[in-house]
Amino acid sequence: MPYNEYLLVFGRSFLFALATLLPFLNPPAVAPIFWTLTEGASAQTRASLSKRVAINVMLMMTIAMVAGNLLLSFFGISLAIVRVGGGILVIHSAWRLVNSPDADTSRVARMAESFTPEMARSRAFYPLTFPISCGPGTIAAAITVGASLRDHNPLLSAVRLAGSLPGLVVVSLALYACLRFAAQILHRLGENGTAVFMRLSAFILLCLGVQIFWDGSRELLLELMRQGMQPIAAPPA
Repeated sequence: MPYNEYLLVFGRSFLFALATLLPFLNPPAVAPIFWTLTEGASAQTRASLSKRVAINVMLMMTIAMVAGNLLLSFFGISLAIVRVGGGILVIHSAWRLVNSPDADTSRVARMAESFTPEMARSRAFYPLTFPISCGPGTIAAAITVGASLRDHNPLLSAVRLAGSLPGLVVVSLALYACLRFAAQILHRLGENGTAVFMRLSAFILLCLGVQIFWDGSRELLLELMRQGMQPIAAPPA
């Protein structure tokens, strides 16, 4: 294959990974949820958490893309099961956010006193990275991207993988920017606008969790129906 053909494959893989994963991650919608879950934290703590969450998300997407199918096959877990389990997690997290009380000055002060660096580190992965930022939908999309990169030509597969990795970096940088500057983004909305935006984002996250759960459940039900419709072999005479 000519050199320029490999460059074309590299560019297509980059755009494919970017266009597939960015809508699932949806960094602008994560910003108000991140702000709510880190209520009372200092600006420095939030900046550190933004960086840590973005790195965690990039690592999770890379692992899911490179080795997701192998890990699922090794443990005998189907992608439908991942959607069902992950959907339940997203629904649980979103439901808590939808029903969380609005912020007030005294509560923020109390939270600021108790939001220690240890608490920030403990929340960096769960729930801020998974399932809030990088949920089962993103993981399933990354696994799908990884499966589409494979080819019978090992060099072509390597070029596709090399092209998709910068796409993951761009997606993670977009997430970092939205989390890092969430205060500036939400400041323009005002206190009431931020509360409305947070509720709306939490509700969208809840709907997304239901959709992920339903997609996995439907796939399992269809597989169960296909197995039930198969003719039963007659016993040997």
